[in-house]
This record gives sequence, C-alpha cells and structure tokens, in this order.
Amino acid sequence: MSSQIKIALIDDEQLILEGVKMLLSNEKNISVCLTADNGPDFIEYLGKLSEQEFPDIALVDVQMKPMNGFELVEILKEKYPDLKIIILSSHYKTSILGYMVKLGVSAFLPKNSDKKTFIDAITMVDKNGVFFTAEDHQMLFTYMNSSAKKNSLFETDDELSEREKDVVKLICQEFTNNEIGEKLFISPRTVESHRQRILEKIGAKNTVGIVIYAIVNNIYSLEKI
Repeated sequence: MSSQIKIALIDDEQLILEGVKMLLSNEKNISVCLTADNGPDFIEYLGKLSEQEFPDIALVDVQMKPMNGFELVEILKEKYPDLKIIILSSHYKTSILGYMVKLGVSAFLPKNSDKKTFIDAITMVDKNGVFFTAEDHQMLFTYMNSSAKKNSLFETDDELSEREKDVVKLICQEFTNNEIGEKLFISPRTVESHRQRILEKIGAKNTVGIVIYAIVNNIYSLEKI
C-alpha cells in the first residue's frame, strides 16, 4: 500500500503547473496524480477517479477563469468535504485569509514561497489538516482583533464543555484522535464524537475552523502554534 501523498494541481498558468509538478517529483512521499488548468475541467476529472486514485490534497490557484479559485473551493467543499485544499496565490491579504478560513481551506501559500515552506505545508496539511506560516499567524491576530469579523466567523452561542475544550487544545497541538484518546483516557471513537460535536457547535467545517475558533476565543494561544 502506497504511503505517498497524492496531489492535484489546478492553475491556469502552464508554467506554474509544470514547475510545481517538477518540484514535487523530487519528493519520494509526494506524487502528482492530477493536473487541470481550470475549475470545471478539474471537477469533471475528479468525478471519474476511483477511490484509490483520488487526491489527498488539491493545490488551487485563486485567479482563474471561467471559475476562480474561491468558487472552485466552495464546490469542492460541498461535493468532497474530506478533500484538503491549499490555496496558492500572488495576492496575500488579511481579507483573503479570513475568507479562506470560512471556506474551510487547510492552508494559504503565496506563490513566492520557498521550497521548504511549500513541502512543509503539504506534509502538515496531510498529517494534521492545517498549516499556518508566521505571516498567517500575524494576519490571524489582525483578523481576530476586528470584533465584527470575529463574530462573523462563528455564528453560535452554544458553549463548549470543559472536556470539549480539552479536545480542542489537543487538536490545536496537532495530536491525532488516538493520541488525544491516550492523553484524556478515552477511546479514539469518543474523541471523534467530541470532534464532530465541536464542529457542529461552532459551525466550522474542519480542523482549520477548530483552530481559528480556539484562537479567537482564547482557548488556545496564538503564540503557541
């Protein structure tokens, strides 16, 4: 059974597609299983893949036509909620990061990122579902200081229990369900039940949302990430 991380690339610039594919070809634990230069084609291609062929992570460009990256992500999150998504963009702004969080994207990388950051992002997203750079941390700090945006991220008044907060803290520290279960002396299945209940309570879509919720509500310190 292959342990490679299967990657899909979606970018309307052929040079970017070829360049990223070449860069990743040197990584033994990463393989590019699908490329597309527009959103509609990518959605069509995905629908034809078997479970074994399906990508673990999609690297999605923002500025594309006829469907931009954010429109594509909305469709992908609806049709394939378990597909992890990394946004690639030349436009790195706080407003985009905030919108990314609401969409449930796992990471946001500028196209001028260095190779190590790029590979680290793929590896960490595959393992833990989320990756934030130092720049992301600062942007999140700025974003959370706006009360209007803070309130718009999570539209629930349902409080988390102390046990759920314990689970959230461990999720933020990138522990797996098994590891969380060992630390809290509960089964991995119970951890998963807590995780799903937390997602329902806070209105988040995935681990990214849990991390942001924890930061915004002072459950987990930004400086510790």
